[in-house]
Amino acid sequence: MAAGIVPQTRSVPLALRNLIANKRRLARSVAGIGFAVLLMLVQLGFERGFFDASLGIVHQLDGDIVLMNKTKYRFGSEDPFPLADLAAARTVAGVASVVPLYATWLHFFWKSPSDGKSYVVQVFAFDPAHPPFLLPAIRAESGRLEQPDTVIVDRRARSYLGMASGANETEINGRPVHIVGGFVLSPDFMSDGTVMMSAATYARLSAGTAASATALPIEFGVIRTKPGADIAGVVTALRAAVPARLRVLTKSQLIAFERAFQAKLSSAGPIFWMGALVGFIVGMLISYQVIYSDLTDQLPQYATLKGMGYRTVYLVRVVFAQAALSALAAYVPAWLLCLVVYRIIGDVALLPLRMTLAETLLSLGLTLGMCLLSAAFAIRRVVVLDPAEVF
Repeated sequence: MAAGIVPQTRSVPLALRNLIANKRRLARSVAGIGFAVLLMLVQLGFERGFFDASLGIVHQLDGDIVLMNKTKYRFGSEDPFPLADLAAARTVAGVASVVPLYATWLHFFWKSPSDGKSYVVQVFAFDPAHPPFLLPAIRAESGRLEQPDTVIVDRRARSYLGMASGANETEINGRPVHIVGGFVLSPDFMSDGTVMMSAATYARLSAGTAASATALPIEFGVIRTKPGADIAGVVTALRAAVPARLRVLTKSQLIAFERAFQAKLSSAGPIFWMGALVGFIVGMLISYQVIYSDLTDQLPQYATLKGMGYRTVYLVRVVFAQAALSALAAYVPAWLLCLVVYRIIGDVALLPLRMTLAETLLSLGLTLGMCLLSAAFAIRRVVVLDPAEVF
């Protein structure tokens, strides 16, 4: 009899019916698990946003290969080398152009047009005729930097810097400068705003240095290769041609270099992953409470099924299916709400927060994992259930 009953009733979506039998409990379950999912998504978004922000300017470099000092431990550390070191790079076959890029993160003080206070900003300087950045606004407006003491600024910098105020005049290192344009980049966790200028203006604003850019060391050499050139071969040739103190990296290798530094030496990554772990644990505890309560209330029904001849394996499968459905029911609204949270936090904190497919799949896997793991802990009530004891 049992063998005849089981196949007929297996078509009944028992897990779904158990889930929606108590609407109020379902709402509480979705709210509790959804909160944990939202916490995980936000933490994962912060972790990715942190790296995206720190790599923002690197992604915008208009070059295939970058030269920098071997002792430089991260992109944003000041470790310059002589401009003359680029001469050998220009002679390498396959090299189309070599653009020197000046940079500082510690020595330029921007006077905010909003409050008159001075703040440290990151500064990049270059030949206006050959801008080494992909940002359309910089390429379009770099010609204006030919005029002395002119700058273009990040309109998405921290508000207290006043770069989006529309002001045309301010001071850098106590010297008047003219704001002739703007671009959109966004700050990161190391710098609050970015200023672009010509190499000549950079030299004049650098305290205690000569007025000639050729007298100043540079931070990077941005190299573009000729169309069709073998980039790997050009890299090998450059390493043989330039001074041994220089590191030669492709753009993708530079991105990996910076990401490795942030992942290994920065505390931000572990902090955000710890937050995601807390969300996972909280969600697992909530899910366990929900599943355990459901099993307690539905124990007579499970006992009846056992008494009718249903195997424990089938009942266990029902419990796990119910847990998976709970995870999906909580995940969808949490995912949609997270899009709104990303938008709000991104606008307030100026972080590049966006939902990605990888983040969606990872968070969905974590949600299913925490609910199924909770079901595994609670399932013992069904496994050891004796129908005679229930009735």
